Amino acid sequence: MKFFLDSAKVDEVKYALDMWNIDGVTSNPRHVRNSGKPFLTAIDEIGNLLAGTDKTLSVEVNPHHTDPKAMFEEGAKIAAMCPNFVIKIPATEAGFKALWMLREKNIRVNLTLVFSAAQALQAARLGATYMSVFVGWKESNGEEISHLVGEITRIYRNYDFKTEVLVAAIRNARQIVEAGVAGADIVTAGFDVYKDAFDHPYTAKGLKLFSENWDATPYQ
Repeated sequence: MKFFLDSAKVDEVKYALDMWNIDGVTSNPRHVRNSGKPFLTAIDEIGNLLAGTDKTLSVEVNPHHTDPKAMFEEGAKIAAMCPNFVIKIPATEAGFKALWMLREKNIRVNLTLVFSAAQALQAARLGATYMSVFVGWKESNGEEISHLVGEITRIYRNYDFKTEVLVAAIRNARQIVEAGVAGADIVTAGFDVYKDAFDHPYTAKGLKLFSENWDATPYQ
C-alpha cells in the first residue's frame, strides 16, 4: 500500500520524502491556504521536489466551477505545468463529465470527495487514476465506514478496473490499518497523523530498557 502525504507545506513534504520515503502528495484548497503561499507558488514548489520521480501531486481545480468545460480547461492548464501533477475533480455530475474529458486527453485525474461505492464505481468506469474516498468525514458524522472501502475494492477487482483506491481524510493509525485490511491501494494522511502512527510508547519504553542494559554491559 502506498502512503501519500496530505499537505501543501514544502517543509512537511521535504521531511516526508527524506524520512518516510512517501509515495506521493495530495493537496486541496485548505492545505494550500495553510501553506501561506499563493496557489501556483505552492504547487510549483512541491512539483519541483517530485521532479524526476514517479511520485505525484494531486492538485484541485477551483471548487467554484460547476461547468465541466471550465474544470477541463483549468485542469488541462495545471497538468501542463508539471508531469507529476494529477488533477483533482469533485464527484459531481459536472465533475464526472470533466473527468471523462480530461481522460480523453490522457490527463490523469484524482476523482475526489467520494462518499459512496456508487460514486466510486462511476469514477473507475470513466478511467480515473485515483478515486479518493473520504472516511474520516463520514465517521465524524456518525456514519458506518467499516464496509465502504471493502465494497469498493471488491467492485474494482470484479471488473479489473485500473483506478487506484485512495482512502482520504485519515484521522489516525487505526484507519490506516483498516484501509490496508480492506485492500486499499493508497492512504493519504496529514503530517501529524503519520508522526503519531509511526510512534508507539512501548517502542520508547523498550528502547530505554535496552539502552540501560547496554550502558551497564562492557563493550569488550
